[in-house]
Amino acid sequence: MPLDAEIAKIIPRMPLRDVPTMTPESARASLLAMAAARNDQPLPDPGSVQDATVPGPDGPIPVRVYRTLRAVAPTVVYFHGGGWVAGDLETHDRAARTLAIELDATVVSVDYRRPPEARFPAAFDDALAAVRHVGAHPQAFGGAGQPLAVAGDSAGGNLAAAVAIAARESGPRLHAQLLVYPVTDVLGHFRDEDLNRNYPSRAANAEGYFLSLAVMQWFSDHYLGASGPGGDSRVSPLRAASLAGLPPTVLCTAQFDPLRDEGEAYARALRQAGVRVLEHHGAGLIHGYFGMGGAVPAAGDEARRVRADFRMLLES
Repeated sequence: MPLDAEIAKIIPRMPLRDVPTMTPESARASLLAMAAARNDQPLPDPGSVQDATVPGPDGPIPVRVYRTLRAVAPTVVYFHGGGWVAGDLETHDRAARTLAIELDATVVSVDYRRPPEARFPAAFDDALAAVRHVGAHPQAFGGAGQPLAVAGDSAGGNLAAAVAIAARESGPRLHAQLLVYPVTDVLGHFRDEDLNRNYPSRAANAEGYFLSLAVMQWFSDHYLGASGPGGDSRVSPLRAASLAGLPPTVLCTAQFDPLRDEGEAYARALRQAGVRVLEHHGAGLIHGYFGMGGAVPAAGDEARRVRADFRMLLES
């Protein structure tokens, strides 16, 4: 499909465009400003929103807990996007609220440590610690005996996928995972030409569609350092020795996204390992479309279909 006409109108106003001058501080400020641009739209109200902390490997981890009026509910631990560097609880507050409402579940959004202040594996370690704490204290969240799942978008989808692999080995048991245009293969830091040829979308969608290949290089450099272990399954889940035994998965990509092909490759690898996968391809859409529903009807419709499939997995 062609690029959605409404998305084409807003791309010129989107941030993260000037890589040579971009800093972690400016990237963070730009994502916060993009979220604030929707302040004239009422926030979705799941019923209860509460800030808290959970224990982490380097001190308490801030989290934000979203509850609906449902007394006992599944719990979804959610990891925000932003290239590991730029997102936070505020940039993805609206997304987490919407997730809680449409899933009718308790959502725990995790404010993991970010690079360059805390490089890999800090974000992964915090993500895994949060899931383990929630899994060990279900009565404090959705309720004892209820399904536990992980979800995330972009770099958050990367963390969700990596945590699911770790939880398969050491618990807690996960009922499902939602991976929204996830990063799945960071080997080569998006610069290795031979590796990039495995994923033609990296060249086809390298620029002009919000997330660029140059920005992904910048993000991975900040998370891993200039020569960090990109093949480690904690940052490249597609490189894991085995994907067998992972929970049922909803995985969505976007047609005009440099990450499209590695996301689709992860879906194929999961299926080959015997994992149930429900896949959405985001025709006509770009990276970040989950946050565009208020301005782009096609983005909102696709995101609702994805969340509906995930709710079905949670309740099955």
